[in-house]
Amino acid sequence: MPHTLNSPRQSHVQCLGARGLHRMAVTEWGDPANPRVVVCVHGLTRQGRDFDVLAQSLAPHFRVVCPDVVGRGQSSWLSDPTGYAIPAYVADMVTLLARINAPEVHWVGTSMGGLIGLGLASLPGSPLRSLVLNDVGPKIEYASLQRIGQYVGMPVRWPTEQAAADGLWEISKGFGPHTPEEWLALTRPQLVRDGDAFKSHYDPAIGVPFRAVTPEIAAAGEAALWMAWDSLKLPTLLLRGGDSDLLSAETAAQMTQRGPCARLVEFAGVGHAPTLVHEDQVSVVRAFLGVA
Repeated sequence: MPHTLNSPRQSHVQCLGARGLHRMAVTEWGDPANPRVVVCVHGLTRQGRDFDVLAQSLAPHFRVVCPDVVGRGQSSWLSDPTGYAIPAYVADMVTLLARINAPEVHWVGTSMGGLIGLGLASLPGSPLRSLVLNDVGPKIEYASLQRIGQYVGMPVRWPTEQAAADGLWEISKGFGPHTPEEWLALTRPQLVRDGDAFKSHYDPAIGVPFRAVTPEIAAAGEAALWMAWDSLKLPTLLLRGGDSDLLSAETAAQMTQRGPCARLVEFAGVGHAPTLVHEDQVSVVRAFLGVA
């Protein structure tokens, strides 16, 4: 069956890491010849299919590219977990953008995906024309990192998809209210079979460098991220869950007053992070990208 603008295409890109090549899987929507491109990049333990709803909404207007960051989803796992780091992810995305070779690239990044976009946007000669940061900024609350570190990389198996959805919901309530159908749709691409059970489809070793972050390392990273933020000159939209424990209201306010002076939109009743599957969230991104 031929693909339509609202059905996904699967491909992969070979990227160079410290210990050789690895494969980054990519899901695309829309006209592959469209020079207007939106790249959507997911959070720490997630994968590119998180953006299915947003991508389908944007597909009539853009080529929408949703990679699985290395170690997640259909992408390769690294032999050395120290490779699971933002600078390496930025390098992978440079390879992806070289493959796309588009004159107009817009970035939508949730949490970790936002930090990757921030790093990429701050590079001299960056092809990014606009940036959407979803519930992340230069200052990441250390208590939130500790909360996430309690579950990332932990070996958990579930007997059914529904049991997996229920289990993942227990650690994901910050995503805000979802119907059972919406949550199951977000859960299915997140799973892989493990014998007669299911587990999350990411390399547990991504938790190794994550749990190695100390307050001192976090402070040094924050200083570098603010420097990157202050260098930005492109239109920027900042989304925040009103109850987020990762992006504080104070940090979000600072981000509207320095650097690119982002436009801030908050979603009540949502923590970390908005999933961009609900119409109120999708419509904000569409409007920012100039889609009525």
